[in-house]
Amino acid sequence: MSKLAAEDKFLDLSDYGRPIAKLFANQLKNTRFTPIHVTLLFGVCGLIAIYCILQNNYFLASFFIVLKSIIDAVDGELARLKNTPSYVGRYLDSVFDIILNFFFFMMICYRSETSFWMALLAFFCIQLQGTLYNYYYVILRNNSIGGDKTSKIFEDKSPIALPGETQKWVNIWFGIYTIVYGIFDKIIHTLDSEAYKAKTFPNWFMTFVSVYGLGFQLLIIAIMLPMNLIEFIVPFFITYSLLIFFIIGIRKSFFRT
Repeated sequence: MSKLAAEDKFLDLSDYGRPIAKLFANQLKNTRFTPIHVTLLFGVCGLIAIYCILQNNYFLASFFIVLKSIIDAVDGELARLKNTPSYVGRYLDSVFDIILNFFFFMMICYRSETSFWMALLAFFCIQLQGTLYNYYYVILRNNSIGGDKTSKIFEDKSPIALPGETQKWVNIWFGIYTIVYGIFDKIIHTLDSEAYKAKTFPNWFMTFVSVYGLGFQLLIIAIMLPMNLIEFIVPFFITYSLLIFFIIGIRKSFFRT
């Protein structure tokens, strides 16, 4: 199952690793590897990248950041190939992302001697940016005929467990997901509370919004690190958040409900 119907597909700038991810997923299709195993693997790649930043090895850190982004797409592809969608896997993936993002910025803060509070603000900003992208993307997926509806527009209650997983673990991971992402969801839903009523978004608009996708955000970091621009990463992502209001303004002005 594709995430979107053919007419709703767009150039996702944050999903540059998808072609390679599909190759990896096809290799794993008939093995014992599960999507959750792959999720754990991208977590390991993220930790290695963080360690490389600590060791001032920015080229290697960039390699593992990009590899992490590629592997991050493999678990979803593998779940679709094996027809084993999972809420536990989806929440685990998202929780790993936010934890790794936090430590990315804490390590960048340490290596660049940036203020802790500035780094914390940049982390908050990058999560808010990603939430806006996910909000619009999930709306599009839920309105797309035959699209992937594993993600809900409003995550206000624990979903019913899918085959192969227990309701207990779905509830646990949903609770963790709600704790770490709840504030970002509430802010974005407040800023654009009527977006979910829109029937669709044009492809060019979603391509524009995809600059806020996690893959693209991490690619920016992966480019800036080996260029010895580490001290500019935190202020860049804080300033980058101003685009949120521009994007929401476009949505409200041209794609009314």
